[in-house]
Amino acid sequence: MSLTLAEMAVEVLCTADGHEKTALSRRHAATWQAARAKGAPLPVGRATPPDRPARPAQPALLDPRDVPRRRPGSAQGRIAMLHAVAHIELNAVDLHWDIIARFAETPMPMGFYDDWVKSADEESKHFNLICDCLAGMGSHYGALPAHAGMWRAAEDTAHDLMGRLAVVPMVLEARGLDVTPGMIAIFERAGEARAVEAMQVIYSEEVHHVAYGSKWFHFLCGRHNLDPREVFHDLVRRYFHGALKPPFNEEKRAEAGLPPDFYWPLAEGAAT
Repeated sequence: MSLTLAEMAVEVLCTADGHEKTALSRRHAATWQAARAKGAPLPVGRATPPDRPARPAQPALLDPRDVPRRRPGSAQGRIAMLHAVAHIELNAVDLHWDIIARFAETPMPMGFYDDWVKSADEESKHFNLICDCLAGMGSHYGALPAHAGMWRAAEDTAHDLMGRLAVVPMVLEARGLDVTPGMIAIFERAGEARAVEAMQVIYSEEVHHVAYGSKWFHFLCGRHNLDPREVFHDLVRRYFHGALKPPFNEEKRAEAGLPPDFYWPLAEGAAT
């Protein structure tokens, strides 16, 4: 008997090893997409996701203040940067499957599930691309400590779909659009062609993930006759801990459906 989409999501969330998690994620995404292409979609179903996803024994997860800072000009600094990206991508795999399972009882169009399955599949690919880069530099995911606070946004918004969309794709993933060009430049200067190529793939595809968040956030605002900008500001102030940090990649944010009047009023130093 085939699994429902929500059951597939929970299976991914309960898989600890990063490579096993992403392999399962990609298989389940392919199963969902094949069924959709045939016009016979699998049922979304219902399943109970874990409060926290399963994680491997390594890396050690530290308070953000305790994660060592390394200079990106050194080889070890570039390894640390890639390790941090791998950690972000693995968390993103879980975040995208979690939004499917945790909010399966909220009636949404099938396109909602298509978008987050596609995003989870792409984040799985991103994790593996970065792991290949780390291997090429003599390292691996788990070799360094990592940020323990990555799941906090999911916990804070576990009962609020609009809050989840506002904080995860529209704030956290949008931040990736701001910082990734600078990271690509660091690897270009170092002649790390594989890392440049991987980061360019991530940069291109993350725009779509932010756009999915904006699209479904606006959809829900329309459903409830709410002003998207005002609701976004309220939810980010409620659930996001701290101000947004400029400079912003306004071009890519606009491409993803985030106009400046959404994020500039939440920026550091903005009048409240």
